[in-house]
Amino acid sequence: MTESAGIARVTLADPASNNALSEPMVRQLTEALDAAGRNPAVHVVVLTAIGQTFSSGAPAALLAALADGDLEPSDVVLPRSLLDCPVPVIAAMAGHAVGGGFSLGLAADIVCIARESRYGFSFMNMGFTPGMGTTALCEHVLSPAVAHELMYSGEMRRGADFQGTGINYVLPGAEVEAKALDVAQRISDKPRGAVEVLKRTLSLPRRRAFEASLTLETLMHKVTLSAKGAGARIRSTYVE
Repeated sequence: MTESAGIARVTLADPASNNALSEPMVRQLTEALDAAGRNPAVHVVVLTAIGQTFSSGAPAALLAALADGDLEPSDVVLPRSLLDCPVPVIAAMAGHAVGGGFSLGLAADIVCIARESRYGFSFMNMGFTPGMGTTALCEHVLSPAVAHELMYSGEMRRGADFQGTGINYVLPGAEVEAKALDVAQRISDKPRGAVEVLKRTLSLPRRRAFEASLTLETLMHKVTLSAKGAGARIRSTYVE
């Protein structure tokens, strides 16, 4: 995490794994967002990533372990770190974002994506239902009709196809981070106390929806991840 003039930049920095949401990555990301939120000098957070992929979601080994019942998911509540951050979070998703990686970015308060990159929810391609609050959170940014189609189909779409769906900015990839920082600059000079109050108020519907969705998504996972052959399907269909 780096800071400057009221802006904290939190960067996913494991391009070798396509910034997969491994347990160490989830822990470090949660800690960085918590640290930024506790720093009174920070008025806004910009979430970025190194590499061609913003995040590929949970790694195959972790998903297979969930299906085999050997592990409890650590990334399921990751969006809560963005929602509960006391200042607004801007997601600069210049690279591709898949499954939980896309869900993570959509949990931000302001979302920027690249026209040429691909985005989508891959959960159903691997035979299980969406997690991480996706069933509730994605409808805040995307229209319900688009969100539902993407969850059902598992289709990856170019960022240009998301123009007009509710995402704040759809730009050429080279301009995404600069736009996120420009928006952050326009927030960074506002009083921290006022920013906190507004964030808490505006995020309340999403925070409530997220908490409610966890119960339903957990039940769906008990059914779909425990289905016969679920682990084998994940291993055979997962694409980094």
